[in-house]
Amino acid sequence: MSRVTTRRSTLIVATAAVSLLLAACGNAAGDSGGASTSESTITVAAAASLTEAFTQIGKEFEATKPGTKVMFNFGSSATLAAQIAEGAPLDVFAAASPATMKTVTDVGAAEPPRDFVSNTLEIAVPKGNPGKIASLRDIADKSKKIAICAPQVPCGAAAVKVFAAAKITPAPDTLEQDVKAALQKVSSDEVDAALVYKTDVIAGGEKVAGIEFPEAKQAVNVYPIAAIKGSANPAAAQQFVDHVLSSDGQAVLAKAGFAKP
Repeated sequence: MSRVTTRRSTLIVATAAVSLLLAACGNAAGDSGGASTSESTITVAAAASLTEAFTQIGKEFEATKPGTKVMFNFGSSATLAAQIAEGAPLDVFAAASPATMKTVTDVGAAEPPRDFVSNTLEIAVPKGNPGKIASLRDIADKSKKIAICAPQVPCGAAAVKVFAAAKITPAPDTLEQDVKAALQKVSSDEVDAALVYKTDVIAGGEKVAGIEFPEAKQAVNVYPIAAIKGSANPAAAQQFVDHVLSSDGQAVLAKAGFAKP
């Protein structure tokens, strides 16, 4: 064999060896990339009354979707709706009323919403009921310390309806921006009573007791949920919505005191 042929053969063998080595390195890098799951995050804006139930649903959702993290922004539905309408970078919106969801859908910022639960008002009083609250009419007693939600938020809008149904004029000492703030006034003994949702009375635990009243049936709040258009992770956003609507999600919500829509 000539020296030229020998050198050519040696070059071919060396080139093949380098190619195999590079391929092996590439495969190793690919295997490493596949083993480490990149985390994606969705941010869910939800009515304050959903805090406890959605926190649990979020944990369960994450367990079924490894690599997906759920962050929550709980607050007044009216405030959250305004933020979304102005372009806040959120992925899912769960509102405490169709009216607040309409703020978002009217500007084309959300996918078609789905109703997923309903809620009714109760009178929340501190443990032992020191203010001796007996009925909705006590909310109009100026000698009592009363907290209700501001009328522009869903719990406040529902309160306006029940007051109209009962034909009474409330005498609140404070108007709160969301239902959790109203409940906090009760659990800290700052007021004799507050008008909150049934689910919030349950969430209040031993510090709070609830008093039902018939007019509550005149103001049942239906909660809609929707994925936000322009979400950075639309697939995960829709999957979260689907999980809330699933039997697993509905079981958590029912345990928290929510009813069917």
